[in-house]
Amino acid sequence: MLKKYFSELKEIRVFLIFWLSQVISQIGSQLTSFALGVWVYQKSGSVTDFALIAMFATLPGVLLAPFLGTLVDRWDRRKAIMLSDAGSALCTLFVTILYFFGRLEVGHIYITAAIGSTLGIIQHPAMAASIPLLVPKEKLGNVNGMVQFGQSVALLLGPALAGVLVLTIKVYGVILIDFCTFGIAILTLLFLVRIPAPKASEDKRANEGSIFKQAAYGLTYLNERPGLRGLFFLFMATNFAAAITFVLITPLALTFTNAAGLGFIVSVGGVGMLVGSFIMSLWGGPKKKINGVYIFIFVEGLAFILAGFQPLALVFAAGIFCYNCALMLDDGCYVTIFQKKIAQDVQGRLFALNHMVTKGSMPVAYLISGFAADKIFEPLFQPGGLLAGNLGMIIGVGKGRGMGFMYILAGIMTILVIFVAYLYPRIKHIETELPDIIPDKPEGSVSITDNTVGKPAELNI
Repeated sequence: MLKKYFSELKEIRVFLIFWLSQVISQIGSQLTSFALGVWVYQKSGSVTDFALIAMFATLPGVLLAPFLGTLVDRWDRRKAIMLSDAGSALCTLFVTILYFFGRLEVGHIYITAAIGSTLGIIQHPAMAASIPLLVPKEKLGNVNGMVQFGQSVALLLGPALAGVLVLTIKVYGVILIDFCTFGIAILTLLFLVRIPAPKASEDKRANEGSIFKQAAYGLTYLNERPGLRGLFFLFMATNFAAAITFVLITPLALTFTNAAGLGFIVSVGGVGMLVGSFIMSLWGGPKKKINGVYIFIFVEGLAFILAGFQPLALVFAAGIFCYNCALMLDDGCYVTIFQKKIAQDVQGRLFALNHMVTKGSMPVAYLISGFAADKIFEPLFQPGGLLAGNLGMIIGVGKGRGMGFMYILAGIMTILVIFVAYLYPRIKHIETELPDIIPDKPEGSVSITDNTVGKPAELNI
């Protein structure tokens, strides 16, 4: 299997160069994110200041996503990614200069986080929409797995490296490394990789009118295709359930283990992401990708139930591992369906819309989760609580068991949602009812030529 896999890499050599440069850049961004987070907390000593970075790094991109996704569809996608990388690099350089001269303040971090969030909403849809232009259709599942694998490596490796580098080359040294990684990504796109422009879809409304009309067309396009719309809402529901439990990982784990145990749980969860994305990159998912969506979301629901079932670090870690592994496989199948079924000149705004909904639900889920845990579920499972004498006999009584029950409820909700989705024929038959938009192979994928409509991806060597 491995021999066949590596022999087929020649078909996606342009994508491989592009992907590797972006992974290097992502690792650099994680270095900076960790280093600046430590700096803010040490400077201010405020958890609120630390948390505000996450808000500024999320909210602007979420609010602007429909319009930025439309710009991705209007612009040359290679240039859109380069713009995002260049803008992020300038933000990084700005922070480095301020830090070096002792002028860096927490407010500067908020500003750069907001700009980075906005630029990220340009980059991520542009990258996802570029993949079908660079690789054969049958390889989409594999390369989506590779994208996830690269992101997982960056998430795990970045903070670990930053923790060591901050002690040796200080914060500004770490930020300068990030600046250099952006340079690698930009130079790769500038001199080595060309991304073909997508062919215009038959529906001319996708490319007519003002940016507001085009942004609204993303919703119209989705609404006119019940299978895609149903799949979209399926992921809204499952992501909301996941967001509710995500914020509970640390407080729940610390009710039955210490900081070292929490680190073990988080690390095991990260390994789950690596394993799932690696499997997806090798396998590519089942031939009928919607079956993969059903199966792996069902596994995610079971993993939630396992994680909340008993107050044991090994059990909790096993649940988080299984969830993250299934999530990578599920997400790879989902993205592949979108790439195959959505017109290429509309994919930018649809991927941006997907990002807006999934990220936008997180603050709401966090608020609900905290209130529900403190005011409802934790009291129910304290000694003498309403559920302590019945369900408490199964999952335990005391601190943290209410949060454990919330995990179980999230698992049940996820399983019920996937069951309803399975009964909806438009989702079930989406791969047969909706034609594939992209050809079997990217336009002239073997030749080397320029960056024009209908021409191949280019490798300039």
